[in-house]
This record gives sequence, C-alpha cells and structure tokens, in this order.
Amino acid sequence: MMSKEKAMLLLFISVLLFACNSSKKNVPTTENNVPEVDFFADNGFGNAVAVVQHPAGIYHEGITYVCYQGPKEDPYVASYNHRTKEWKGPFRAGISEMGKDPNRKKRIDNHGKPSMLIDDAGYIHITFGGHGGMKKHGENTLGNHHYGKNLHAVSKKPLDITSWETLDNISPFGTYNQMIKMDNGDIYLFYRHGAHRSNWVYQKSTDNGRTFGEPISFLKHKRRTEIEAEDSWYPWLGRGQGDDIIVAFDYHICRDNKNAQDKRGHIPERHHVYYMVFDTKLGKWKNVKNEPLQIPLTKEMADEKALVANTGTDWTFQGVTEVDANGNPHIGITVGPDIGEKRSGPKRMRYLKWDDTEWVSVQNSGLPIGNGDIELTSKNEVQFYIAAQNSKGTGEVARWDGGVNGETFQKTKILLTKPNANFAISTVIENPHPDARLIVAERKRGTDYRKMYLLGDNGPVMRLKNEALVLKEK
Repeated sequence: MMSKEKAMLLLFISVLLFACNSSKKNVPTTENNVPEVDFFADNGFGNAVAVVQHPAGIYHEGITYVCYQGPKEDPYVASYNHRTKEWKGPFRAGISEMGKDPNRKKRIDNHGKPSMLIDDAGYIHITFGGHGGMKKHGENTLGNHHYGKNLHAVSKKPLDITSWETLDNISPFGTYNQMIKMDNGDIYLFYRHGAHRSNWVYQKSTDNGRTFGEPISFLKHKRRTEIEAEDSWYPWLGRGQGDDIIVAFDYHICRDNKNAQDKRGHIPERHHVYYMVFDTKLGKWKNVKNEPLQIPLTKEMADEKALVANTGTDWTFQGVTEVDANGNPHIGITVGPDIGEKRSGPKRMRYLKWDDTEWVSVQNSGLPIGNGDIELTSKNEVQFYIAAQNSKGTGEVARWDGGVNGETFQKTKILLTKPNANFAISTVIENPHPDARLIVAERKRGTDYRKMYLLGDNGPVMRLKNEALVLKEK
C-alpha cells in the first residue's frame, strides 16, 4: 500500500499542476495556443499620437491603417485587415530630422508626429518631422524657426505600407500637420508655418499630393502693442458638410520670456474658444452666422466675429469639432484654472454647441478631466472618447454619451484600462470601423517607449505576441 507521506506528496504535486494549468487558461491564445496581447506594437516613442496631428488612422476598403511616432521620432505605419484578422507592420515611413541629436537638451521634441491621408489613386501619404524648421532651411517669411523639418512621404505602391519615398513638395517650416481630402479629390494640408510666432497656413494639391500650391495664411500672428507678447493660435480642422472645412481654435498669448506682465515668462497659456468655416468651393471663410471673415484672421476680428466662449483666466487646450445633420457645430475643449504655476490646474472636457441662434456652453455636463475627441452619431447623439487617469493612477479610455442634447454625459463603455499608466490619444479614426475607432499610446514611468493600442467598441484589437514585440532589445 502507498504510504501516507507518499500520498500527500502526490496530492500536493497534483494541486500545483492544476494551479499552473488554470493560470495558463487566463492568457489569451489563438486556436493553436499561440499567445496574444492587447497591443499591436511596443515601439511607440514619446507622445506617440495626439489629437492635433490628425488623422492618425483611416479605415479604407476593409483595412484600418494607423500611424504613430516611433523610435528616434520617425513615423511608423501599421495596418489591420478586419476580415482576415491580419496585422501588417509597423514599417518606418520616413526619417525625421528630429530625435537624432544626443546632445540636444530636450531629448524628445514630440511635435513631428505623423498624420496620414489616402488619395483617390490609393497612395498613402504621411506628413511628419517638423517643429518650425531651422535656419539652414532658409528664410521663413511667415513666422520664426525652431527645430526639425516638415516632410512628406508617399507609399511607393497603392495601399502598400511596406515601402515609401519622401517628396520635396511642402514647406519645411510646418508643424502640427492636419490633412483633409475633399469629395473631388483635392487635398488640403494645414499646419503652423514655424514656431509659436508664425501664421497658420494651408497648402492645396489637385493632383493627389504630387504637387502643392504655395502656403496661404488663414490665422495671423502679430505683435501685441499693450503687453510684451504676440498673438498665436491652435486650431483643429475637419470635414464639415459638403465642401466645408470646419475649424475650432483657441488663442495662445505668446509672452516674451522676460516680460513685465507675468513673471512666469513664456508659458503654455491659452484662452477662449473660436469657430469658423472654410468654403473650399468658393474659397471663402465665414463664421457660424455665414458672415464673411477677412483672412488671415487677426485676434481682433476673431474676438468680434468668431468667438464661441470667453474662458476668462481659465486655460484651454485642444478644441475639436463636428457638425450635426442640420449643419450645427458641436465643440469639445479642455479647460482648467490658472493656479499661478507654469501649467494650469487639471483640465476638464467642456462641451459647447450652436443651437441655431447662439452658442451654449455646458459646463457641468459630467465629463471628466482628460483629453479626447467628439463624435456625432447619425441620430445626432453626442459622444466623447476621452483618455483619463483616476486618483489611484489607473489610466482609462472610455466613451461618454450625452444623447441628442448633450446636457448630461454618462460613461457608457470602457475601452481600455491599465494600472499605473495614462494614455496619449488620437482623434477618432477617419471613417472608423466599429472595432477600430481610436489609437492610444500607454505612457508608463521609467521608459520612453509606448505600447500602442487600436481600440474599438469591443476594446483593443488583439495581436500575436511575437508580432507585437517589435523592439530589438526584446
């Protein structure tokens, strides 16, 4: 007979084996028991995506294409086939002039993140790499210099992300690139033509991005006379109805580093919310009441004709806008208090809307502290996708629904949550598939590299672990 000691030993071993097998069942695997992860790449770098550089993703003919900032601040592109569940990439689409100097005081500039567009011939375009350009690139007649070089790369074959060529056909002085394609195929590239003290401009292409016209200014920087500062702007542009491009923007008071008005010097101080429309068919700009605007728009004209909300001493950051089926604009922008430091207090998402006669600012809507994008459903229901972090340090990306009126928002769906992290978030992907609406980068302390996620209504799109671990050191 088996001894009592031997029986106990066998029982102990069987318990251990059961526990090991049970823990393995918690690891996501494919049908062939190949492990999967909830991120598609681990080589995001710095602030790998942002709301201002957009679109960072496009759904086209069954495939979602995404771009982001990777190692050494170079642009990377990946794709996901929704039918076959197949990932491709990431592939490097170009080489940035930033991120290569080990002696630079600010190691990661973060202003050259890529934006993307697919032209009518199927070629994929990526713009990237600029933070105002440098003096070696020539005279900037529309602003000042800073760093990097604005670049434009195009796929060598239609809808093929494996190989790219860089075209020398846009201004080197751009930053915060935003690309829009109209129904007739015209491509508009919007950006700030230099560093803070520069005009915002657009360049237009009518031949699928092979050539572009000269930069045309639409927001004007200029010296203030009553204080030691210059007028500066941060717009977000997107498709409106028909031939319209819609613009939500806020004002940056670009103080001198040494000035008599504020001992903090030059700080990221932005105020107020503005809105205007560009009728691309007529080449005219107008406000929400269809009154004409003189372009490039000055601070005085913006205050008189385009003001949505005066935020007083509160600071703003990153407006986004959409129009509903009636053509009425809806705006989201984060707002926080001036606390006397070089950064504001925490900024909460605020919702504003045009009700046919006036702007309505919904200040106690229930929206959280955090950044993100606004989306309107076909039924004019207002939704926000917001990346936030709670008091315990848990990062979360969630959808907030406000119904048709948007007076009170409720968190209805959590798309991703991670402990001890926060997320950089993109705008909503252009023409999104329900399974792929956003791109986010997980920021964790102790590393500049980011795990990249593609999020949809069912959470993150999974990928084989051995494919998602891109970094060489892993």
